Amino acid sequence: MIAGKKILLGISGSIAAYKSILLVRLLVKSGAEVKVVMTNAAMDFVSPLVLSTLSKNEVLVDLASQNSWANHVELGRWADVMLIAPVSCNTLAKMANGICDNLLMAVYLSATCPVAVAPAMDEDMWHHPSTKRNLDLITSYNNKIIPVEKGELASGLFGDGRMAEPETIISFLIEHYFRNNALQNKKILITAGPTYEAIDPVRFIGNHSSGKMGYAIAEAFYLQGADVTIVSGPTNQKVVYPAIKILNVTTSDEMFSVVSSNINNADIAVMCAAVADYKPVAVADNKIKKKDDNWQLDLEKTKDILYFVGNNKKSNQFVAGFALETENEKANAILKLKAKNADCIILNSFNNNNPVFGADENKITIIDSNETEHNFETKSKTAVANDIVSFIISKINNEKK
Repeated sequence: MIAGKKILLGISGSIAAYKSILLVRLLVKSGAEVKVVMTNAAMDFVSPLVLSTLSKNEVLVDLASQNSWANHVELGRWADVMLIAPVSCNTLAKMANGICDNLLMAVYLSATCPVAVAPAMDEDMWHHPSTKRNLDLITSYNNKIIPVEKGELASGLFGDGRMAEPETIISFLIEHYFRNNALQNKKILITAGPTYEAIDPVRFIGNHSSGKMGYAIAEAFYLQGADVTIVSGPTNQKVVYPAIKILNVTTSDEMFSVVSSNINNADIAVMCAAVADYKPVAVADNKIKKKDDNWQLDLEKTKDILYFVGNNKKSNQFVAGFALETENEKANAILKLKAKNADCIILNSFNNNNPVFGADENKITIIDSNETEHNFETKSKTAVANDIVSFIISKINNEKK
């Protein structure tokens, strides 16, 4: 999403300037073109030589150097985004009040591109009323503030004021400036992860689903401009983009209830969760003690979420389901496609070369409503998610024609 983008990085005098080295490296590695402007104070914390080597561009510090001058107006028009990271308390005050006494401030005040800042300062400075006032002022100028983090500070204290980590900053830039709009105003409902069906207070029936695929699909949809909600079973997965809404559930009944309450608002539903097919008929109030050599557990079918969604879908909704098969894969996937009235089934082939659960890669086949197969090579789950979202977008666009 950031490949080919032009990022103008401003660095002011803060100990957090050391993070700018990794930030530049990650931006360049992602395919962005990076130019750096520093204050003189920033050079006390990080070397221009390091930054120029990593960015592959000359680092600018002064308005004039020997017989040349830095065209601050041109720089502010060149960039897709100007990012000041770190922005110190001093530079923040200058931005708020229009003080132009260095190249960085000259570039900022003449910039026509969007501007985002990542503050870095000690906790007491961060909470000072003048800092809050200055943040409010630059926000009123349409600048965006990347939230500070809580942690160990240069003073030795622990609290608010740490500059966001480089990975967080890049995610912020993507989220606020570089999302696509192919699915703008579309609402997506995704299920992810396993369900746990209680046997007693300490035991459950579950599976090895990690939730990685569902969360990757959610992020892929979000980066296409969609409003995304995940109904998530128990998982350790986290979303990169805070705007993705997560509704946490544990059991299949809870997942069914949450999905049925939200499905009417969805334009696209992707049922990716590995929902238990059976649950105990009765749940013991206390831990079942080990007494007999054999123990019989009575099970009953759980509610079929994909069947409910597919057979109650509206004419303007697109429903995708997942199938994991160990035999007669494609035949069983087609049976599921028809029985659940889905618009497509995404078939996971479960074998030694494609373990699916917990893996970082996956190999899928998408079978559409015409029973046409769309085969994909083994890829990272992020790449697989992009393939799935691109397929759904193409289907939706074709239906509009």
